[in-house]
Amino acid sequence: MADFVGAVDQGTTSTRFMVFDDSGREVARHQLEHEQILPRAGWVEHNPLEIWERTQTVIQSALTQARLDASDLAAIGITNQRETTIVWDRHTGRPLHNAIVWQDTRTDSIAKALDRDGRGEVIRRKAGLPPATYFSAGKVQWLLENVDGLRAAAERGDALFGTPDSWVVWNLTGGPDGGRHVTDVTNASRTMLMDLQTLDWDDELLGFFGIPREMLPQIVASSHPSAYGTTSALRGTEIPIGGVLGDQQAATVGQVCFTPGMAKNTYGTGNFMLLNTGTELVRSEHGLLTTVAYQLGDDDPVYALEGSIAVTGSAVQWLRDQLGIISGAGEIESLARSVEDTGGMYFVPAFSGLFAPYWRSDARGAIVGMSRYNTNAHLARATLEAICYQSKDVADAMVADVEASGGSIDLDVLRVDGGVTANDLCMQLQADILGVPVSKPQVAETTALGAAYAAGLATGVWASTTDLEANWHEDRRWEPTWTADQREAGYAGWRKAVERTLDWVEVD
Repeated sequence: MADFVGAVDQGTTSTRFMVFDDSGREVARHQLEHEQILPRAGWVEHNPLEIWERTQTVIQSALTQARLDASDLAAIGITNQRETTIVWDRHTGRPLHNAIVWQDTRTDSIAKALDRDGRGEVIRRKAGLPPATYFSAGKVQWLLENVDGLRAAAERGDALFGTPDSWVVWNLTGGPDGGRHVTDVTNASRTMLMDLQTLDWDDELLGFFGIPREMLPQIVASSHPSAYGTTSALRGTEIPIGGVLGDQQAATVGQVCFTPGMAKNTYGTGNFMLLNTGTELVRSEHGLLTTVAYQLGDDDPVYALEGSIAVTGSAVQWLRDQLGIISGAGEIESLARSVEDTGGMYFVPAFSGLFAPYWRSDARGAIVGMSRYNTNAHLARATLEAICYQSKDVADAMVADVEASGGSIDLDVLRVDGGVTANDLCMQLQADILGVPVSKPQVAETTALGAAYAAGLATGVWASTTDLEANWHEDRRWEPTWTADQREAGYAGWRKAVERTLDWVEVD
């Protein structure tokens, strides 16, 4: 039997391919960035053909680097930036528009209209999501209304829609020559089009956006031995595609959060915290998303509460690229450590509005509490604290939602992953602000690992989730050091700062 599992991780800023052995240890990786296309303020696009080209390149390069043949892979899994919307021609494989990225806000008027006439409540009940620019359905509606000939092509079944997982799978399995048009339940649960209970596209929701069912992919389990087909794109050898997961659900699997009550937080461009609620569908009353965490084979789906934060790691990039305060992301820690606190300064990076638990598209970024005493170092530290305070907002909302559903939760540790976890100060601040220990695994690339796990479970590399739990080992733990009074005072200031960002722009 082949000894390794590969994972395509198609992310917001780059695409990479990683190879893991059966102990979950990384064997190889290759990663390439792709262009961020910004046609106007609030619009963010990607070139789907560039993403597909990068996917092929990173696969071949990683295998070459590790001196592996495709036949050494038992399977590959795929994980992806969620909600990003691609439409393409079934017959030619040509995209019919640039991909509209999850961060894009051009559909704000569509989202607001849904709430004005009551459709928003139906979406919340069926799809578990609030109407927001974040999700895919509004982006599809915008494309149908603004791309010449697209609606007619969609109604004929000639135009296909998918998130990047569907685009990659379709191309890997043949593209115009018989490519599989599928998506998994986790990605489908991010569209505002899938009923969380039936796990199928819902005709009423499709009608809200005027989306023809003919353009939609088939929804299948996150881990399945045959649903995704095989690919010969890896040097001509047929390799099964065993699993697909949206990136944050993949990180949940990679962190082996298989027990209800376990939570993970991924620190990337934004932050994404997921709490496993088991097979119970917990509906949020406190600004969170109800989503599918994963579905393994024929098992019942496992659900999660999720808090999605738009700007965390990208706030560090803003300090580097727009303000020039640091020349590299790694410098922020030393700069922030040069002061003992923020000097009363708070930074709320609501560049595209606020996501969970506020969902305020009218908000914009603000730096408050400044005096002449403050320096670049205070702003650097306030940026790290902003990452952590936004995560506390979400954690508190999770506790409130579980209690509102009649349950209880005692978050005794937060498992963390993603690039910002390399910042020791930020992780210490996270433990201090939350008041619970923060734990980082030895294998930090949990998103790709989770996709590999899904594929390997489908193809027999791992027999059960128990095998995966045995692979998880802690690398570092941060214990809280703040007093309860420090924590309460700091958070009260944060909430005042958030209030200052609201009602800043007019929203139709």
